[in-house]
Amino acid sequence: MVTSIFKPNVIAHRGASGYLPEHTLEAKIVAHWQGADYLEQDVVATSDGELIVFHDINLESITDVATLYPDRQREDGHYYAVDFLLSEIRTLTVSQRDDQGNDLSANFTATLPELSERFAIPTLAEEIDLIQELNRLTGRSVGIYPELKNPAWHRDHGIDLAKSLLDILSAAGYNDATDAIFVQCFDPSEIRRLREELGTRVRLVQLVYDDENYSNLLDLDGLRELAEFAQGLGPGFEQLVNTGVDGAVTPSPLFQLARDNGLELHPYTFRRRNLPAYAESLEALLSVFFTDIPVDAVFCDYPDVAVRVRDSVLGLRR
Repeated sequence: MVTSIFKPNVIAHRGASGYLPEHTLEAKIVAHWQGADYLEQDVVATSDGELIVFHDINLESITDVATLYPDRQREDGHYYAVDFLLSEIRTLTVSQRDDQGNDLSANFTATLPELSERFAIPTLAEEIDLIQELNRLTGRSVGIYPELKNPAWHRDHGIDLAKSLLDILSAAGYNDATDAIFVQCFDPSEIRRLREELGTRVRLVQLVYDDENYSNLLDLDGLRELAEFAQGLGPGFEQLVNTGVDGAVTPSPLFQLARDNGLELHPYTFRRRNLPAYAESLEALLSVFFTDIPVDAVFCDYPDVAVRVRDSVLGLRR
């Protein structure tokens, strides 16, 4: 077997979220143990300005907030994190999300129900402390991958999410492009602001959807401009694929445009269900993006699977 020098990173999407409730410390411990290179943190704020690791700006989708605080929803029916103190957030229990196309029968909480008594929402600082301690204990250098969630919405509520994030990162030693960190966001103006106004030197990744709102960003001129202040592009993996009438898979024009502008490609999200026609399994899908459409990193709910497939198809040794 020929050993490859190309080693794309495995990013644990919300931790080992295919097995445990997303963004819990338990999910991050498992992802670290499974060999992930980076652990993702979605970042939102509480009413007292604390940054917590949670995917949504509202809490009700995977917590018991409606049971514990039935009168705290807004007129739209949502329970927003920014309306709760950190002390109140700490009383909530997190459950497994059931709408992400994962096989819940295979997760740890189904097979080991004693683990599911109390999964909590951590602060960003707590999670960083945990990851750094795990690195110290294991001799690894697993990185972090925070995402700013709805920064404009937070500013409307008096919170500068980006500045608060950078303060926490700096205190934890994440300041430079050589540090084991990427910061991501779907808001192009916020990615630019991080670099040009707030002056961060860490690596930045622009997340994108496959819709018209990003069409100007994803053409030749848009990507050339993006490359002036960001290091990577985070599209849905479908955006990087062309499928021929014979079923053959080739890189899309976006793949080549990003490469031509020196941008890394970190596609999302690799799961067991909702697979495209050209991949009969998660393993087959990952193989495509490690070989036929070679990307720099993958976001996966099952870090152990991604690590195993990567190392196998590329002839890597752990």
